[in-house]
Amino acid sequence: MAGHSKWKNIQRRKNAQDAKKGKIFMRLAKELYVAAKDGGGDPEMNPSLRLAIDKAKASNMPNDNIERAIKKATGDLDGANYEEVVYEGYGPAGAAVMVELLTDNKNRAASDVRHAFSKHGGNLGENGCVAFMFDRRGYIVIERNTTETDEDTMMLTVAEAGAEEMEPSEEVFEIYTPPEQFQDVKKYLMDEGYQLETAEVTMFPQTYVSLSEDDENKMSRLIDRLEDLEDVQEIYHNAELNE
Repeated sequence: MAGHSKWKNIQRRKNAQDAKKGKIFMRLAKELYVAAKDGGGDPEMNPSLRLAIDKAKASNMPNDNIERAIKKATGDLDGANYEEVVYEGYGPAGAAVMVELLTDNKNRAASDVRHAFSKHGGNLGENGCVAFMFDRRGYIVIERNTTETDEDTMMLTVAEAGAEEMEPSEEVFEIYTPPEQFQDVKKYLMDEGYQLETAEVTMFPQTYVSLSEDDENKMSRLIDRLEDLEDVQEIYHNAELNE
């Protein structure tokens, strides 16, 4: 993982999302809905819902929107029935791509994703064809300009919190945790007074692939097209992309 900071990818995604705030709220509402439907509407008893609420609040989603999504899931309001779907495939030059969706129409979703892949130099594969190339991990970012903590002290704090790895850079401390320890590590750091710029459970590629300039442009267009799809929640890939 060394040398492949996810922070630049996070920044790229945040910049893209800022331009599509309404669509982001819709995606967050779906995520809240599925979490509440699967595990109940009480975030104290449902870690997935608590994580989804934290994610929504971090994106400045209004509380009314959050409560409405949960009420739809628990039957207090009428709403669509969303299903979680994951598609796997290959982008230009064989780059591995995973696409997570929440949809009320699996046929439409499959058609949209397949079209995006085929139009931009990729193709869909069978379930499991690239999933083994990724690991799910908790990911927390603390910007250096928000704390006076030095690198050695931060390393000790992160270890005490229960994290498994920290990668410092000039701009940020990137902290990695097992998925099941994510909430505990997050709470520990917040209780210690740290401001978390990013805190999520996400997928990381085990290895990265380099692309030619032409393939990199195609890959960027594929990602942009997938991000525009109504049902797409998250996109993971193992391509090295320049900013």
